[in-house]
Amino acid sequence: MSQQIFEQVISLIDAVNGEDPNRESAENKEWPKEYLYSQRMSEMLARFKPDADDLLKIAVHGQHIQRWKSPRSDYPTGKQGYHQWRTNLYTFHAESVASLMVQAGYDDTALERVKNAVSKKSIKINPDSQLVEDIASLVFIEHYMLAFAEKHPEYSQEKWIGMISKTWKKMSNDGHQFVLAGNIKLPAPLLELIHQSIG
Repeated sequence: MSQQIFEQVISLIDAVNGEDPNRESAENKEWPKEYLYSQRMSEMLARFKPDADDLLKIAVHGQHIQRWKSPRSDYPTGKQGYHQWRTNLYTFHAESVASLMVQAGYDDTALERVKNAVSKKSIKINPDSQLVEDIASLVFIEHYMLAFAEKHPEYSQEKWIGMISKTWKKMSNDGHQFVLAGNIKLPAPLLELIHQSIG
């Protein structure tokens, strides 16, 4: 029964993320952006923590669920607007995943655990939240960092070192070791910056 409802939730997440009007190219194919992101998150989880339980798999798979429905442009510019957007986004994602889990038949205890992980509550204390952060950071480095750099040629070397350092600090020691052991593909044009940032 538990495997059946787990698969149902994953299918429901895929279905709603498949509605993303934004598209991204990968492997010579166009994908709904957040659908592709969820697949990359789950693929990274399987590499980083292959023994993760079903609730962790749901949290990781649904971390960006329907992100396009809460765009950054809906909030004021500047740091305050950014933090307000991020805070509301975490809640939106957590509630969206939880609603699909309810449809599948999960109990309140399971809902609360996944909501806490998706909303990244108590990172560095809650191992579920830390795992979601690790996977998101690893996926960003492997799949999105280079594209982000290409969008921002105006960023100075110092700014990039600061940004990469912040990402590194969010990760656990296990996440650091995973990167240093060569388990993810680092963007070649940014290798020198990455090395400078993480020492």
